[in-house]
Amino acid sequence: MGDYSIKDLERLSGIKAHTIRIWEKRYGLVEPGRSDTNIRHYNDSDLKKLLNISTLNRNGLKISKIAQLTNSDISALVEKFSENPHNTGSQLESLYMSMIDLDEELFEKIINRAIIQMGFERMYIDIMYPFFNRMGIMWQTGTISPAQEHFVSNLIRQKCLVAIDSVVPPEKPGAKTFTLFLPENELHELGLLFMHYVLKKRGHRVIYLGAMLPLDNLVAIEKFKPSDYWLASIVTAMETPGIDQYVKSLSQALPGKKIILTGLQAEKLKIQPKNIVVLHNIKGFIDFIGQL
Repeated sequence: MGDYSIKDLERLSGIKAHTIRIWEKRYGLVEPGRSDTNIRHYNDSDLKKLLNISTLNRNGLKISKIAQLTNSDISALVEKFSENPHNTGSQLESLYMSMIDLDEELFEKIINRAIIQMGFERMYIDIMYPFFNRMGIMWQTGTISPAQEHFVSNLIRQKCLVAIDSVVPPEKPGAKTFTLFLPENELHELGLLFMHYVLKKRGHRVIYLGAMLPLDNLVAIEKFKPSDYWLASIVTAMETPGIDQYVKSLSQALPGKKIILTGLQAEKLKIQPKNIVVLHNIKGFIDFIGQL
C-alpha cells in the first residue's frame, strides 16, 4: 500500500538516507523503484526489510553479516530479539510491521507477550506511547492509510477496555471522582482510556463519557453527578472557536472545579485559567494522581 521516499524511510526506520544508499549499492539490501526523473521510491516490503535490518544492526549484527542472511533467517532473529522485554525497539518495529500488513496475529503476539512480561501499565508507557508518536509521523507524512490507523487503534482500544474491566480494587480512603471526556470533534480516545485504567487501578471513581461531548452537556452532567475533577484529552486542532477560547469557556462552565487537560493541543494553550491544570505527558499525569 505504501509509496515512500528515501526521506520517509529515514524518518520511519531511523537509518540515515546516506546509509540506505550505501547499503543499496554495496549489499543490494533493498532495490528501489525509480521515477522518470530517476528519483528513488520504495514500497512496504522495502520498509519492512529496513525495519528488520535496523533491529538486527542495533542488536550488534554487522551489515555485512545481515546481507548474507535469507529473509527467513532475518525474520527468525528479529522474532528472537522481540521476545526480550527490555528490547522495546525490536517490539516497536514488529508493531509497525503488524500495522503495515494489517497483521492482527503479529500485533496480538507482541502486545500479549509484553503485557505478561511487563504488566499492562508498563507496556502501555514503554511501548504504546512511543508507537503512537511514530504512528503520528507516519500519518503526517502520508505513509499509512486511514485503514491501517483504524486497524491498530481498534486493537489497542480493545486491550484498554479489557484492562479497565479487569481492575476491581477496593476504593481507597479519600478516593476522588473523575469525569473523563473528549470535546466535540475529538475522537482520539486511546490516551483517555489509559488514564481511565490508571485512575481505576489507584482506587479512584471514574465517570467515563467518551468522545465528542458538547460543552452544555458537561454543565448538565456536573449538576446531576458532581465530580472532584474533570479530565479531557485534546489532540485534534480546534479551528473554531480555537483551543484558547474553548478552554476559557470550559473554565467558566465549570467554575470551582479542577479541570485537567492533556494532549498536543492542550500544550499549545496561551492562556491557563486558575482552575485548569495542563499535564504534558503520562508521567506528569501519574505523578499528579499520586499526590492526591
